[in-house]
Amino acid sequence: MTLHEARIGKYYEDFEPGAIYQHPFGRTISEADNTWFTLLTLNTNQNHFNADFAARAPYGRIIVNSGLTVALVLGLSVIDMSQTALLNLAWTDIKLTHPVFVGDTVYAESIVTDKRESKSRPYAGILSCRTRGLNQDGEEIISWNRTVMLYKRDAPHDKGYFPTAKTGPMQP
Repeated sequence: MTLHEARIGKYYEDFEPGAIYQHPFGRTISEADNTWFTLLTLNTNQNHFNADFAARAPYGRIIVNSGLTVALVLGLSVIDMSQTALLNLAWTDIKLTHPVFVGDTVYAESIVTDKRESKSRPYAGILSCRTRGLNQDGEEIISWNRTVMLYKRDAPHDKGYFPTAKTGPMQP
């Protein structure tokens, strides 16, 4: 019987500068998502939750909270870029280039811009990438540069965390 340990994601060694990752999931933003995130973060700008107020603004409708857009695009990128991360080191040059509305579906893609060994942690490397979010029409809605510290394949820190069943191994 072959055991496939709980593991997902790429390690430092798996990345090469210039590689582009189209992250596999898209996510449609609902009114509840936007309202919940806006209330959770105490963002009191009415353009995010008051349809009557937002109708008078230039776009004429509720705009999705930009913090939600950042969080969503970041989350969409994790499966490829930082599933094995131990630290986020930086986000720079965040640009919100197109409004996002309730009902939009968001996608993300990243390009590896650089990588180097960690000087302080021999079990890790540092990856730099540029990530952007796209809506369903292909409009770029957001972009940034990100630096993250990833485990190397032989790092022990992300291995062996799955619990051992008290009843023993699974049986067919």
